[in-house]
Amino acid sequence: MLHLRMIVPPDRTPAAIELIESTVGTTHLVVLPGAARDPAGDVVMCDSARESADELLHGLRDMKIDQDGSIAVESIDLSMSTRADAAEEDAPGEGADAVIWEQLAEATHEESSLSFTYLSFMGLATMIAACGVVLDNAILIVGAMAVGPEFGPLAGVCTAIVQRAPRLAARSLTALLIGFASAILATTLFSLVMDAMNQFSEDMLDAARPQTSFIWQPDLFSFVVALLAGAAGTLSLTSSKSGALVGVAISVTTVPAAANAAVALSYGEVGQMWGSIEQLLLNLLGIMLAGTATLFVQQRLWRTQRGRLKRRLRRG
Repeated sequence: MLHLRMIVPPDRTPAAIELIESTVGTTHLVVLPGAARDPAGDVVMCDSARESADELLHGLRDMKIDQDGSIAVESIDLSMSTRADAAEEDAPGEGADAVIWEQLAEATHEESSLSFTYLSFMGLATMIAACGVVLDNAILIVGAMAVGPEFGPLAGVCTAIVQRAPRLAARSLTALLIGFASAILATTLFSLVMDAMNQFSEDMLDAARPQTSFIWQPDLFSFVVALLAGAAGTLSLTSSKSGALVGVAISVTTVPAAANAAVALSYGEVGQMWGSIEQLLLNLLGIMLAGTATLFVQQRLWRTQRGRLKRRLRRG
């Protein structure tokens, strides 16, 4: 269940109440006339099943409550109420499968911000991966993939395509391009420093490296894994099963490929550098294709479920 707290201009309170009461899967409606001071208005609260929240939020935004008042949404960890249980039963589908597009757009917008923190995580993750590449250490590679923040902008691109949001697409693509470019540059300098300290060497990069040589030798499996990871990552963002995102992060070699390209660049190893960049682009493309397709399918399924529910209600 989700809890919605709104500040509603008094002239729109009756319409907001009517919308809430007519939305299947909502309950626990509370109205506090004149309780809000900044902005001034009525405080309206209710609980909603995840399956119903997206439709309700769209209706509230159509009333411009988000512009002239406010809409806050938070997850309810525990709800002990037979009315809440009944609301979840009445709502179409399963809560874990529900897509709240407003929440997804907000999350991807935040995750795709080109901030100092984002660039720092990208650079640090790529440097960790560089150590894993040179030492042929799979543990360091996995750790670097878990630290990398690149899935946020990738999800932002997918969401922007489905929602037809060009600003979010431009923002996410900018974060991806500048993030990886700055990380590769910083890691190239890091590699040169480590070489000067006799910690890295060209011989280590050119060695057999059975644990990490796949990073700069992309094949069909690289693309297949990227597709699967893109679908799994998108599902984890749109559902309540967000714990799966860590597994997605350590299944694709985006950050390690950037690291291998940076170390190869520092030694002038053109073959390894281009192979790593190809691996990087292949993974990014696979994730975006699968993520976009997953969102399109989810959007279609939910529209179908809502249509069936509305027809059933009209017959009833």
